[in-house]
Amino acid sequence: MNSTPQTSSSSRRFRQLCLLGTLIALCVVVLGAWVRLNHAGLGCPDWPGCYGHLTAGQAAANATEVNAAFPDRPVVEHKAFREMFHRFVAGGLVLVIVAIAVFAFRHRDDASQPKRLPAALVLLVVFQALLGMWTVTLLLKPLIVVAHLVGGMSVLALLWWLSLERPVAPTASDLRLRRWAIAGLVVLALQIMLGGWVSSNYAALACPDFPTCQESYWPVMDFKDAFVLWRGLGIDYEGGVLDHPARVAIHFTHRLGALAAALVLAAVAWLAVRRGSTRAVRIAGTALGVVLCMQIVLGPSMVLHALPLALATAHNGVAALLLLAIVAVLRSVTVRAGAQPRR
Repeated sequence: MNSTPQTSSSSRRFRQLCLLGTLIALCVVVLGAWVRLNHAGLGCPDWPGCYGHLTAGQAAANATEVNAAFPDRPVVEHKAFREMFHRFVAGGLVLVIVAIAVFAFRHRDDASQPKRLPAALVLLVVFQALLGMWTVTLLLKPLIVVAHLVGGMSVLALLWWLSLERPVAPTASDLRLRRWAIAGLVVLALQIMLGGWVSSNYAALACPDFPTCQESYWPVMDFKDAFVLWRGLGIDYEGGVLDHPARVAIHFTHRLGALAAALVLAAVAWLAVRRGSTRAVRIAGTALGVVLCMQIVLGPSMVLHALPLALATAHNGVAALLLLAIVAVLRSVTVRAGAQPRR
């Protein structure tokens, strides 16, 4: 008789733990963007420490010794502090994810307890830590930077998914909406990858005007060089290595992707609000529409104001919120195993 309340209490605690992880993961994603936009990605050229020390302060206090050991990259304390602050917050996220996995394992006899996703999260965050190390040791190689961004967003999305309640039985209309939500998630994921490619190749200001680019609706672009994924080892990508036409091609492609993503996500938001059968679906659709409008305003504003740090960081943060919103829509229309859709 007492199994149901205990199960409900266990599920609630698990979702609360996942929600905590979601909030920390969101902070990690935004901090990562802030560090990158501050050109502090190599603020500590080694990993996991900083110039062989635990903190940026210790590295700065031993600047003479540190600069002798790293003559090509002398310590800059404010950059090192930003990088290490990001690493410490990411370390806190790792601890929360381990706690989630332990909780799931201890309650593995509960049929409602997710088991595979918590285990997958542990593996993903380990791989994410490796990508973080390679981001530094491979000198900000764009492919690794984008993979690191995708890994961080994936951790965020999975934690959020686990924190949300499952619907009992969506309607047939909700299941049609689910196909649109999946399409929206795919389009948004591709656009986030394009955004990472823009940032890691320092192409954000390649088009300083809007809606034109270089005062043209089809500027001179070099697509052949713009999307070379691997250029070998030993190249320092800080500041970028591409010529201007290649950067223009990257930026312009991101703009085209933004248009496609906006159309698909707007359709998902409209369908969720107008045809969603539950309050959860309609709230998620409304949130998606609101956040999409924010991003539509932020993108051009960021360009027209020459990439101010606050707007650029907000642009990355709102992209993460878009991901949370589309995941919420998808979660609210994903049927439980064995449940039948209502008519």
